[in-house]
Amino acid sequence: MAQIEADVGVVGAGVMGLAASLLLVEAGYRVTVVAQHLAGDLTPNWTSPWAGALLAPHPDAGFPDIQETSLKRWHKLRRECRDAGVEEREIHEYYDNRKDLSSIWYKRIYPDLTAIPTEDLVFGAQIGFKYRGLIVDPNAFLPWLMRLLKEKGVKFIQRRISSLDELKSITGASILVNASGLGARELANDEKVHAVRGQTMFVPCDSRNMDRVTIHQGSHYTYAIPRIASGGVILGGVAQPDNHSRDIDPTTRDDIIRRVNELTRGQFSWVDPKGAIVKDIVGFRPARTGGIRVEREDRIIHAYGLGALGYVFAFGAAEKVVSLIQEVNRAKL
Repeated sequence: MAQIEADVGVVGAGVMGLAASLLLVEAGYRVTVVAQHLAGDLTPNWTSPWAGALLAPHPDAGFPDIQETSLKRWHKLRRECRDAGVEEREIHEYYDNRKDLSSIWYKRIYPDLTAIPTEDLVFGAQIGFKYRGLIVDPNAFLPWLMRLLKEKGVKFIQRRISSLDELKSITGASILVNASGLGARELANDEKVHAVRGQTMFVPCDSRNMDRVTIHQGSHYTYAIPRIASGGVILGGVAQPDNHSRDIDPTTRDDIIRRVNELTRGQFSWVDPKGAIVKDIVGFRPARTGGIRVEREDRIIHAYGLGALGYVFAFGAAEKVVSLIQEVNRAKL
């Protein structure tokens, strides 16, 4: 393959790789993306198409500055790009492993965030709160962003690579961005990277009229998230570290429906988990022991380990990627 001249070569076309590519091209860099999977590939071997994609911060995920920066960009996208698949909804969060809102640092982002009265808490929850937040439909967002990047001159090569040296050879880039998700275990030789299995289901319905997102975290991980552009709702879920099974677990499916109906007070009691309309989903979140890695290693910028919060972290991490690349360029002067 003939070498393609680029300033920056990016490996990975999930939400992290695409977000970094957008901010890089906006900063004036020529970008080439190399990835095994691109928007439209419906395989569980990559994560971004299958995410619940609730754009809610997490109190325990660390890096609140990166989360906050990212969310500002998502709000900008919702205001300015109506076809990007970003929607605003009321988000109801419940926790059974904390007693008050002192750890909910994102109260500063959402001035309308208010506690749910004790008498209105769902079963098992110790606290709950609500605010107007964002969701994104990956089936709309990923193709939209890939089209936008192509319009801005970003080149895409669909290919699996086995080393970052190969990325450099293909793109001709002097600076590389490693946004390879689970692939970073091999490409960055990072043994902290591991898969966390998720199982959810997509149920078609008129989700345009769903005015609320509901999620419970703590002893279990349960949620109902509208997918507006796709015309349905994602019901989940589980988080199973180092479980590599691609098979649907019927027991898990039944348990998800039970938990979702307990959480939503029967809103989805009409769903037959064995019915033909239910689409089962298995995906593998690219987690990392110790949290996300966004750092410079000479002329390589690593951006991976985002786990279940890939969409929440993506644009904030992408801003840091651009800053680190500018740091590389300043060092050349």
